[in-house]
Amino acid sequence: MPADPEPWDLTESDRPSSRLDAPRPQDAGTADTMARPATVLASRATSPCRKRSMTATHTDYQLSQLDQLEAESIHIFREVAAEFEKPVLMFSGGKDSIVMMRLAEKAFYPAKIPFPVLQVDTGYDFPEVLETRDHWVDRLGVRLIVASVEQAIADGVVVDDGKTPRNRLQIGTLLNAIEENGFTAAFGGGRRDEEKARAKERVYSHRDEFGQWDPKNQRPELWSLYNGRLHEGEHMRIFPISNWTELDIWDYIGRERIEIPSIYFSHQRRVFERDGMLLSESEHNPLRDGEQVTERTVRFRTVGDLTLTGCLESEADSIDKIIEEIAIARVTERGATRGDDRFSEAAMEDRKKEGYF
Repeated sequence: MPADPEPWDLTESDRPSSRLDAPRPQDAGTADTMARPATVLASRATSPCRKRSMTATHTDYQLSQLDQLEAESIHIFREVAAEFEKPVLMFSGGKDSIVMMRLAEKAFYPAKIPFPVLQVDTGYDFPEVLETRDHWVDRLGVRLIVASVEQAIADGVVVDDGKTPRNRLQIGTLLNAIEENGFTAAFGGGRRDEEKARAKERVYSHRDEFGQWDPKNQRPELWSLYNGRLHEGEHMRIFPISNWTELDIWDYIGRERIEIPSIYFSHQRRVFERDGMLLSESEHNPLRDGEQVTERTVRFRTVGDLTLTGCLESEADSIDKIIEEIAIARVTERGATRGDDRFSEAAMEDRKKEGYF
């Protein structure tokens, strides 16, 4: 039986092919062209099956910006519901809190929202806002808790000296409601683009046993990991839409066809000018010397205490027109139409340190 030849005895044609003998990528086309007829190459290059297979293996699936924001907010709602014993959603009936209600509805569908909603009623709220609030509560079947500033004054929880606005009296009323009900987490509709104090606040915003916020002692949230540990008497404020902008809110309202108060759209209203803002005529807003009431076409960018919430002249009577209007705006809704943020440069931060939303 003949012995196997040694490697040095093999001719070039007898040696087995190896990976090193394969044509280089830059030579592959040349080698392939020399080995195959042109008609075959053309048919393979234009083959529909080949095109379909390449498309199928290179599908690039991405969420839109709005879908990413929605997914992040829903994740936060579910995290809080699983982690905290007694959460509550602060619900004023304004556009931001309504978007939060929609997100909470999606987060737990088909089940009901597993926590109550809380409104701090100043007694000076817009009727249109309260009507929308009741529609949402009735439709979703959630439990509504109303913390009344009027009742808090009557019970001695807060003191009305005749000078302090009702907006500021909400602080003591809110903290009392949280303590009485034993809530350990309260969802709020604050967004970072609204105001500089809110811009530096975390998604999980810790409140001490007095309900106060220390902006210099906030917990890190690297990689969206949230620290919800609490001591006795403390609670957490949660801001699921912190990364949204006003424009995102309106895009979402339009996409989801969300019911909002009619005063966000252009309408006729009797107003007067004070401190550079147009305020609504009301029994709670007595005129000062030199002020005159006129009827104008206006809308509201934000809603709150009607004695401090201004409107702006606008013809935007649809969501598309509002989006166009906001896209070119250079002042946030709070900076433009909220008198409670104008008392000082740090008005919002001072209130938040005391326990404001």
